[in-house]
Amino acid sequence: MHTHRPRILILSAYDAASHQRWRQQLVKALPEFDWHCLSLPPRYFSWRIRGNALSWLNEPLLQQPWDLLLATSMTDLAGLKGFHPSLARVPALLYLHENQFAFPDSGRQFNSYEPQMINLYSAVAADHLLFNSEWNRQSFVQGVAGLLKKLPDALPKNLPQTLQQKSSILPVPIEDTLFVKRARLTHTACPHLLWNHRWEYDKGPDRLLKLLDKLVSQGQDFRLSLVGEQFRQQPEAFAQIQRDHAARLLHCGYLPQVKDYHQLLQQADLVISTALHDFQGLSMLEAMASGCLALAPERLAYPEYIPPEHCYASYPEDPDTEADAALSQLTRWLQTPPEQPAPDDWRLSQLTPAYRQILQRFLA
Repeated sequence: MHTHRPRILILSAYDAASHQRWRQQLVKALPEFDWHCLSLPPRYFSWRIRGNALSWLNEPLLQQPWDLLLATSMTDLAGLKGFHPSLARVPALLYLHENQFAFPDSGRQFNSYEPQMINLYSAVAADHLLFNSEWNRQSFVQGVAGLLKKLPDALPKNLPQTLQQKSSILPVPIEDTLFVKRARLTHTACPHLLWNHRWEYDKGPDRLLKLLDKLVSQGQDFRLSLVGEQFRQQPEAFAQIQRDHAARLLHCGYLPQVKDYHQLLQQADLVISTALHDFQGLSMLEAMASGCLALAPERLAYPEYIPPEHCYASYPEDPDTEADAALSQLTRWLQTPPEQPAPDDWRLSQLTPAYRQILQRFLA
């Protein structure tokens, strides 16, 4: 007897590496569903977020019958449902890897509320919102409330509360194979430090430089792996780190082979974040799963999986003071290494049932 597998269409309008990883992981983990995907390359951000519904206007897949839509936060869900009336009746989940209300200003962006409005319209058009962290959800809800205060009139009542009520938290999972139980930190004389984030301003490379300089000035030896996705334009701090700390650099740049990256995670002693913006912090979670001690500021999503007493004090407006706080925490740990719990609740095997449950709920 042939059984019908529910047909689910994933809409990834800005298919960045983390979005690709999430959707591929989901398809593999839940083979009982008949998955299909529409994606657009992660470039031309302003056009992509504004124009994805138009780009897909004549897409044959959107004419087919679907049991469920699963859209990422860059997708113009309201526009798609307007262009394709048959989709208006299909249940839709919006997965927010990030939100447009909480990106810090680099000083280079064109000041426009349009990306925020598209996020908002998609959230209203969705039956349910899924956020990868509580911090992501709260910054979105507060951002919506702040935007509405700037608009002149004719606004729906209680919209931020309505969006909060139809939302839940469901992180991007970490593969179980990454989890390794290690002994406490032993390389205290010369620890292997890992910084594994996008090479962009919002990840705080200037703060990392200050921390490294302070370690040198107090005579603390270390080795450094500075890895992550790189771009044509990079903050000057990266070049300065490579100049000033060349003798300490073990790895520098992007590691294209996943196995090499995973091997590095198991070799490092401490993983560092200096980020001003991180909606979940996959790179931190991966390193923690691999046995690294996590040194991160007490902000963003970090306190959701790093014990708050293990986070260093956050001073977003004062990089020098924050570098001192990170230095103090790191120095204490090298004297008395703590035991830090692994992020077991973020395991793929732990989260797969929650993904299955939410999909089945809206398929029903």
